[in-house]
Amino acid sequence: MDHTRRAALLSLLASPLTANAQEPNEQRLPIPRNPGEDTRLPNGKSQKDAIAKQNHEEALKDAGDLVAAAQELQNQLKKAGSYVVPVESVKKTEEIEKLARRIRGRLKG
Repeated sequence: MDHTRRAALLSLLASPLTANAQEPNEQRLPIPRNPGEDTRLPNGKSQKDAIAKQNHEEALKDAGDLVAAAQELQNQLKKAGSYVVPVESVKKTEEIEKLARRIRGRLKG
């Protein structure tokens, strides 16, 4: 391979790499300087605090949904009697389990 052809090939291979590195409009979050440092949102609030607040609000909502589902299950079982288990009741228990797992995950996470 002659010199000009090799140079052309190298410039073609290098152009996508340099094009990606030179995009000035790309926005990136600042990288914390040390691991204990908290990232700040554009409004100045702590990112960790915002995430914790959102998780708390979602856990409260899910807990309310869990209570409502448990009450619906209780009413279904009362109406059904002693020897009959409606399919809706089984589905309601699955919904309750799903909500409980979701809440547990948020509290652990």
